[in-house]
Amino acid sequence: MKRTDFSHFGKSFQESLCVLLLEDRPFADQILEVFDITFLELGFLRLFVSKIISYRDKYGVHPTKKVMATILKSDLDKENQAIQTQVRDYFARMQAAGTLKDSDFIKDKALEFCRKQKLKGAMLKSVDLIQSCSFDEISKIINDALVLGSDSNFGYDYLKDFEKRFELKARNPISTGWKEIDGICKNGLGSGELGVVIAPTGAGKSMVLTHLGAQALLKGVNVIHYTLELSETTIASRYDSCITGVPLGDLFSFKELIFDKVETVQGKLIVKEYPTKSASTRTIRNHLEKLANRGIEPGLIIVDYGDLLRPVVVRKEKRTELESIYEELRGIGQDYGCPVWTASQTNRSGLNAEVITMESISEAFSKCFVADFIFTVSRTADDKVANSGRIYVAKNRNGPDGLVYPIFMDTSNVKIRVLPPSDNEEDQLTVKTQSDILKEKYKKFRQQRENA
Repeated sequence: MKRTDFSHFGKSFQESLCVLLLEDRPFADQILEVFDITFLELGFLRLFVSKIISYRDKYGVHPTKKVMATILKSDLDKENQAIQTQVRDYFARMQAAGTLKDSDFIKDKALEFCRKQKLKGAMLKSVDLIQSCSFDEISKIINDALVLGSDSNFGYDYLKDFEKRFELKARNPISTGWKEIDGICKNGLGSGELGVVIAPTGAGKSMVLTHLGAQALLKGVNVIHYTLELSETTIASRYDSCITGVPLGDLFSFKELIFDKVETVQGKLIVKEYPTKSASTRTIRNHLEKLANRGIEPGLIIVDYGDLLRPVVVRKEKRTELESIYEELRGIGQDYGCPVWTASQTNRSGLNAEVITMESISEAFSKCFVADFIFTVSRTADDKVANSGRIYVAKNRNGPDGLVYPIFMDTSNVKIRVLPPSDNEEDQLTVKTQSDILKEKYKKFRQQRENA
């Protein structure tokens, strides 16, 4: 039986396809070259798509969801009441459903079907031309049909995507659990952003990452925590202590109490251990795909820590390998639409520093360029005894940086509090001087890159 519409794909497929026609402008540009309204089996979907096409033809831009809502509310008077209700109900369901999970499959199948129909039409038209030996015309008709519907995504079109510039962008930030830090970075690390904690060995990088993960869990966020240094159970025990307040040394004595508390946590925690330098960002992607197949979508990704990942491509210099690792980590966050936190170790100059700046970062200074938010943790020997230390905000794309905050840090129960900023003028003067040094290093790095 000849298939001339999408009926064999089913209603759900057709409804999802129409969602993509509205939400994905490059895809709409591509498929509308070979698309026909009659391919849709259902009348309300035909009406919905016709409104998209009419708007594009009239204004030369692609409609947004907000514009479409206005059209469906005020521009259906000529249609019968039943179809008006159907199309409005469909639009409401579409908005409530969220992101489509099978969008690539739907795009591929729909494009394949539409292009086949276009090619069939061209071949039937060519049959009549064979009698007149119009071979050049036949060739042109066939070639034109083959070109239509090919990839036409050339990027963001300044005019066609005009409406998109005026949509509200949602960062969906996840709180750090520290009011002072959230206040300067617009409520936390946002979707697709990379945050880096820099500290010397033994200063508590892993503790800080556990704190950040625990705060997200308590907000109902799914946390995927990758550890390349400590065991899975060690990390999980630290979450127990951070969430319940029970000291790490007393966890076994309060097993029932801990279970009662963690059982009520809304977010899901997955801790995955890889031996040092055995996993790459590709390994992480593969693991995230497996979790997605089980219905576990990451809300926050933590990598403890990025310097211990194996590069996907081996390069001559370690600094270029580390730079690519941090770029790939940020790419994972962008692909999955969630924040990524990782850590980096300082060089020797950071071991006894009162305030650690980015000039103390080990190996690849260039990895700092990729990050959206960077803060350092400095704790001298005296600080560790007094459960104190300092956080220095080294980089902040969404607000001020160069700020020093004293902290309370008790590693016995993973309790970390950020206190109000230091008023010590000498500390602030030191930071400003370090900031000037940082700018000089950045200039030198750029010059070396340009001369390379």
